[in-house]
Amino acid sequence: MTQCFGVSRTQVTQCLGVSRTQVRDERLIYHKHMNATKASFTVISLDTACAITEMSKSTWWRRIARGDFTRVADDVRGRATLLWSEVVPHICVPIEAEDQHFVLLADAGNAEAQDDIGQLFLMSEKYQAAFYWFQQAAQQNNPDAMQWLGHCYIGGHGVKKDDHLGLMWIAKAAALGHVIAQRQMKGLIGRAVDSQSRS
Repeated sequence: MTQCFGVSRTQVTQCLGVSRTQVRDERLIYHKHMNATKASFTVISLDTACAITEMSKSTWWRRIARGDFTRVADDVRGRATLLWSEVVPHICVPIEAEDQHFVLLADAGNAEAQDDIGQLFLMSEKYQAAFYWFQQAAQQNNPDAMQWLGHCYIGGHGVKKDDHLGLMWIAKAAALGHVIAQRQMKGLIGRAVDSQSRS
């Protein structure tokens, strides 16, 4: 029997004139309500809203000032936040409920989720959003995101084409054991050796 301050749960329920089942049921109702409340107040950073909707910060601020969107208090990292439920309809690609969860994880700083969301946007040819997410994950030493970031630089996807930065990111991914990046580097080195031997 659990006791708190020398009083058992049974003594408390008897004193209140309720059964343990009623207390448990009330607790379940409370937790369901709290979970529903949390879901309705899920927030997302303004930076993420810009990336996933292709709307600029100035457009967001203008629409917030007009009352079209609800600005919520800054998060613990000092970022302006918006209600997630108001942002979802404006995402620039069709997105499943499971992927919405990954966007929230990515916004919270999860590098693997950032990489996954980057790939989602890349496959939808939303290159600036993909680049944004790959860059966020690569800065946290995610090798897969580094390889994709190199791909973006080399192909000019979402960023100005830059072979040097592309190779740098692919080399970093290879150094961290990324198999595809290692093959890419091996191929590039092989081509460089072949071209020098022909000269």
